[in-house]
Amino acid sequence: MTVDVLIPSYRPGKQLERLIRRILKQSYPVGKILVMNTEEEYFPEELKGKYKKVLVHHLSKKEFDHGGTRDKGIGMSKADVVVCMTQDALPADDRVIEELLKPFADANVWAAYARQLPAEGCSEIEKYTRSFNYPKESCLKGKEDLEKLGVKTYFCSNVCAAWRRDIYIKLGGFAKYTVFNEDMIYAGKVVQNGGLIAYCADAKVIHSHNYSMMQQFHRYFDLAVSQTMHPEIFAGVRSESEGAKLVKKTIGHCIRIGKPWLIIQVVTQNAGKFLGYKMGQKYQRLSKDVILWCTMNRSYWEKRYRE
Repeated sequence: MTVDVLIPSYRPGKQLERLIRRILKQSYPVGKILVMNTEEEYFPEELKGKYKKVLVHHLSKKEFDHGGTRDKGIGMSKADVVVCMTQDALPADDRVIEELLKPFADANVWAAYARQLPAEGCSEIEKYTRSFNYPKESCLKGKEDLEKLGVKTYFCSNVCAAWRRDIYIKLGGFAKYTVFNEDMIYAGKVVQNGGLIAYCADAKVIHSHNYSMMQQFHRYFDLAVSQTMHPEIFAGVRSESEGAKLVKKTIGHCIRIGKPWLIIQVVTQNAGKFLGYKMGQKYQRLSKDVILWCTMNRSYWEKRYRE
């Protein structure tokens, strides 16, 4: 199978070149690396034209959209599979592409995503959250798992995810205008149309965040907005029980490792998530000023209000 890699970038700095180098050293060779860069003035001069396989497309901040920009990039590819990555993720070894492509030997697998490992300096709570969301065991998820897994059936992260391109085009691809969560919205289409999503635990990337309570609030506000805007995917699918399960397990982990004081961080971070999610579900009742305060993606709402 042929494969291209797509990376949206904004003020990328040196990390983008580190990512490009690691992609080019993969055991399974890629065709092109498509960089969808927001604001040309911030793109590193030293990267322009440096790598033959790297094609850079510049767009303005007003043009950027989580789903639309990636969709445009996939439209530039002719490969069998397109791997979406983010500029702050790094392959942990040279087998990420190889491992991501293995499940596609099954024609019913239409998407696959990698395991995310915590970066150096990652907090203890975030380390545990990574291990909860990205376990050591690989799995396949389909429509029959909805009753057991709920919304986690649709979980598939564009931090590092592979999409079968012909099916992607057939199903209409990512939402072209979305505040966030374009990967899970499309993954929901995959499952609802009979496809399978593969979680590849042996495809490993280094990626994590030490979010504060307020950052979690903003992120989960946008998550809830995206789900509320797409009832055709998320309506009637159980979602909040997984969050409660993670809280209980994380508290237990803090006690087991002899750091019970970290429970305060667990409680505050998850309070931020819960409050943000609940407000996001009610976004239609909120004023413009309140929404702009709640969101992580002000440019999306400013564009929406202009229209």
